[in-house]
Amino acid sequence: MPRKQLRAEISMVTAFQDADPMGIVYHGNYFRFFEEARRVLLEQIDYGYRAMSASGYSWPVIDTQVKYVKAIPFNHPICITATLSEWEHRLRVKYLITSEDKLTVYTRAHTTQVAVNLETETMCLASPSCFTDRITSAIRLNDNDVEQRTDLPISEN
Repeated sequence: MPRKQLRAEISMVTAFQDADPMGIVYHGNYFRFFEEARRVLLEQIDYGYRAMSASGYSWPVIDTQVKYVKAIPFNHPICITATLSEWEHRLRVKYLITSEDKLTVYTRAHTTQVAVNLETETMCLASPSCFTDRITSAIRLNDNDVEQRTDLPISEN
């Protein structure tokens, strides 16, 4: 049986300031798009940046991989999907940027983050339970109450 994963999707129109002189979204700006989708994803489990800090952990990005499939023009509607694919030992989020109608894939990517204890400044070898418990609970809630909980989208992978 495929493993269930939390997912968030945002839509936006690319802005002029995101583009290079050729009218194409500059590749460095994609990370801002990923960040916003990841923020929405983590807010779904009530583990946004303030909650992270309050829990005693930071989650620095330690690895990224981006595959630029097709250039995105400015003033173009896009959809960014973030899917939580790993969380037991690290936080790995996969991203997909598509056209608004989802017929054109522009970018595939992932980021990897690890928990760092704010007090000791040491990297954790396993994700803290204050994080993993939220994931487990969100998946369980979705399994038991799909009709009523529309704020926790789950995808099969």
